[in-house]
Amino acid sequence: MKKYLVFFFAGLISLPAFAQGYQINFKAAGYASGITYLTYYMGGNFNIADSAAIGNNGAAIFKGSERLPPGIYAIFFPGKQIRVEFLIGKEQSISVTADTSDLLNKTLVIGSKENVLYDQYQKVAATKGRLIQKELNAFMASTSREDSLRHEKNYTNYNKELNDYREGIIKNQPNSMMAALLNAIKEPALPKMVPITKQDSINNYTLYKKHYWDGISFMDDRIIRTPFFLKKIERYYREVISPEPDTIIKDVDYKLLLARSSPEMYKFLLNWITDEFINPKYMGQDAVFVHLFEKYHSQGLSPWLNEKQMESISRRAYMLMANLIGEKGADLEMLNTENKATSLYGLSADYTIICFWDPNCGHCKEEVPRLDSIYRASWKEHRVKIFAVLTPENKQNITPEWISFIKDHNLEDWTHVYKAKETEEADYAAQKPSFRQLYDITLTPTLYLLDKDKRIIGKKLTLLQLNDLLKVKWNNPTSK
Repeated sequence: MKKYLVFFFAGLISLPAFAQGYQINFKAAGYASGITYLTYYMGGNFNIADSAAIGNNGAAIFKGSERLPPGIYAIFFPGKQIRVEFLIGKEQSISVTADTSDLLNKTLVIGSKENVLYDQYQKVAATKGRLIQKELNAFMASTSREDSLRHEKNYTNYNKELNDYREGIIKNQPNSMMAALLNAIKEPALPKMVPITKQDSINNYTLYKKHYWDGISFMDDRIIRTPFFLKKIERYYREVISPEPDTIIKDVDYKLLLARSSPEMYKFLLNWITDEFINPKYMGQDAVFVHLFEKYHSQGLSPWLNEKQMESISRRAYMLMANLIGEKGADLEMLNTENKATSLYGLSADYTIICFWDPNCGHCKEEVPRLDSIYRASWKEHRVKIFAVLTPENKQNITPEWISFIKDHNLEDWTHVYKAKETEEADYAAQKPSFRQLYDITLTPTLYLLDKDKRIIGKKLTLLQLNDLLKVKWNNPTSK
């Protein structure tokens, strides 16, 4: 029984409209006042479906004209510290009686066949769970091999009994919500083959990944209103599937296609995947977010988003479109320290580092000299060149601090450029994107790595990452 609650009032998942409505009568022993909440699982939070005041007889009524979507629901007692959980399915005229002195054994749900099975399962799982934990503790405290083997055997047997009980529900009640929930929480069996070769490991991974979603239908909205679906999808996209953007895009498109017949599942998936890859964990995965924007959001396939949310997504997508890994970086036509026209594409090099920086930035003052030291010690001999862009806006004239920093730190080997104020204003009037938009510059310093054709092969790199990436390219020129 959990003792905390996080209410998520601004969720994007709304309750779909059905006919007939719902009524849930709630009676809480020992309570004569207070507000109680009817909630449902959504991702890692509880969303509020309804609220009601408890009368002096300990009773409260939740009632609405629209049916509730199926899933696992919870009623929170006044104070929001204690809850009682139950299922809502087709039957939506339900009575729930609960006593906080023993929620497991003194909670009664009437009017729902689904909850008879759910109640039985909770009691069996709680009993077996205590036995399993007891054997685990005893195993950890064992002082002899005989004790260890005995407790290990008991632990395994209790686990098997619980799993057999679950499988019995799935087999004997295949159309029940409990069967759907138990199928969904099942982990794919780990491959039994002990890997010897690299191919063996690949085969094991492929088999595990193939069966990862065996228990879940992406055409079943009930699954999203559970506490485990979010964890399963997080693990899949963060640990199981290959982090390569094209692989993720193909997988995402397939799952969203399956979910189109289940509006709430589709909405949940598109929302979560968009949030996950708008600021991705791995370089290059922002291509997934751009794909989602181009194929779904910009095509009107996320109508639940309000104007502000859509504007935020659109702005972020346009900031990323021009600087995806593998694409040619936008040419930058600027002025150098002598006010002569200089362009990025005019710089001939096997590799070009674009350094966006500001001489007044404290972090730049530390990192830029370090960048030059590594460049002179290692990179320069490999035909690497640095194209350094001054980032402060509206610089009509060359600033003394910029020139002083270049001279004081002996950065004359770099190509230093800036955008004049009048040019920036003209570009803005002509609705041309600035270099900050083209290269998504929100912090300084920001480092990009381009190949000889000015294709982006690394972006927003640390010095260590930049050095490692260059070494990979020198040792394997054909690597992507």
